[in-house]
Order: sequence, then structure tokens, then C-alpha cells
Amino acid sequence: MSIFKLDPAFKDYIWGGTRLRDEYGKKCDYDKVAESWELSCHKDGPSVVADGEYKGLTLNEYIEKAGKGVLGKNCERFENFPILIKLIDAKDNLSVQVHPDNDYAMRVEGEYGKTEMWYVVDCEEGAQLIYGFNKSIDKEEFRRRIKDNTLTEVCNFVDVHKGDVFFIKSGTLHAIGAGILIAEVQQNTTYRVSDYGRLGADGKPRALHIDKAVDVTVTAPPSVPYGDVGEKTLYPFGISRTLAECDKFTAELLELDGIAGIHGDGSFVSAVVLDGEAAVSYPSGNMTVKKGDSLFIPANLKVTVSGTATILCSHL
Repeated sequence: MSIFKLDPAFKDYIWGGTRLRDEYGKKCDYDKVAESWELSCHKDGPSVVADGEYKGLTLNEYIEKAGKGVLGKNCERFENFPILIKLIDAKDNLSVQVHPDNDYAMRVEGEYGKTEMWYVVDCEEGAQLIYGFNKSIDKEEFRRRIKDNTLTEVCNFVDVHKGDVFFIKSGTLHAIGAGILIAEVQQNTTYRVSDYGRLGADGKPRALHIDKAVDVTVTAPPSVPYGDVGEKTLYPFGISRTLAECDKFTAELLELDGIAGIHGDGSFVSAVVLDGEAAVSYPSGNMTVKKGDSLFIPANLKVTVSGTATILCSHL
């Protein structure tokens, strides 16, 4: 059993920039590279095995061929591959969105809902995002403000800084603002609430999902701490920081300065290199990874990384 790099799927949404190509080495011909889907079995953009025995297979095809044992016992409770990991380059504001929980999404959409975590990889000075409301409102006011384009008057705008963390429970209103580069660990379904009146590439307003959004949104200020949060533990090899820990996924930031082990006990591990470079060794081989690389580590496989790098490690 071996680890391998993944090539992402790309999205050229209208609000995207070019940093993922210019700074993270993403090989994409789009003018705008808004998102790279680093770990994905999603039908709209699966990631692809970049090297090794299974090179050229989608992640879905690899799992089918290698067997679900590579995902680990923690994944057995999910009918479908449960998470999606992205890098997001917001040159302009994203639409205001909300995500349903699993029960609502499975009943209405036939797929999982969406809880997610944002880690701010980088941002411009003065950048902001929307996280919940600045006061409690009722559903009727929420619907009215969507229709008369005054929703942002009651949104909670947050100044962001490099290294900030936002855990976005299903039902939380949110939007990434211009000038922010984010690593996101998430589930799947999205409802667009407001898009600032923008037109899509076809010259038409982008579709909104008002009725469903009103159904699922918690119209109150956020209850989860955000910003410079997450327990940090100092080790001889650097710092480990817990970014998110829930029944849907766990995300940790490894600020590596030395030699460390990565081991998914009961789960595969996704390791996305956000900065730096490291040597990686495992029982059947070794490789070098650098900023922008994404690794898939099968369940229960012990891996050693050495060097100076910032690595987002996610597992179930």
C-alpha cells in the first residue's frame, strides 16, 4: 500500500483570481482559477491520482479498485465519500450562502448537507467575510431583506487575518470576501442566498435558493468562537493546531520544523501542503512535496515527513 499525490479539479467562477496558478503551481488553463478541489469524489469535479500504480484514475475509481479498506473503518458509516477539500482564491466577493444539515439535505436534495471549516491561508489588509448575523431576526425579515437587497445590513462582517479559523455549522449564513485565500474542509450542498445582483458568465443573474435558505438558516449571531482559535500543542518537530473536530471530519494544521509522523488511525488522511517543502517516507517508498501539493494517505499507513512546511491534515 502506498501514498500518492492528487491532481485537483478546477473551477473558474466569476469571483476567482490567479494565485492558485501563480503561487501554488496549479496547472490550469482557465483565466480565473477560483477553486482547486484537492480531495474530491464529487460528480462535478473528482480529483485524479497523479502518480504511482493508480495514476490517471479518479479518486472514486481508485477507491473502487483498491477497495474501501483504504478509507478506514471511520468511513464505513457513510454511504458516499463524505468530505471535499478545496483551496479557494477569492479575488472578488463570493455570494452569500447557507448550507442545510444532513437530514434536510438528504430529504430534499438526496445528498449530504454541509458543515465546513475555513482556514485563512492568506488575505489582503482590510479583508472581511460574513459569518452569521449581527443581531437576531425572524424568518419573515430574512426573506424580505433577501428580496429587497438589504440583507448585508444585518450580516456580521468580520475582519480577517492570516491563520484565522471559522467553523461553519449547517444553517450559518456566510460569505468569503474579496482578497482572501482559504483552505476549506467541507461536506456538500449549498444554497445561494444573495449574489449582490451580479450577472453570471451568460449575462444573466445567478440563481438564488430563497425558500430553501429560509427553511434552513439560523437567523442569529454566530455561537461558535472564531478567529485565532484552535488548541496549539508544541512538539519537538513543530506545532500542531486543532482547527476543527466534529462527527463529520477533523482538521489539524501541522507547522512542521523537523521530523514528524502522520498516521490515520481508522481513517485515510488528506495532507495539503500550504507552504514550504518536506520529504515524505513510507514503508514502500518516498517522495518530496512542496507548496500546493496534495497527498492521499490510505488508512492505517504510517508516514514520516521531514522539513519545514505548513500542512493541512484532514481525516474522519
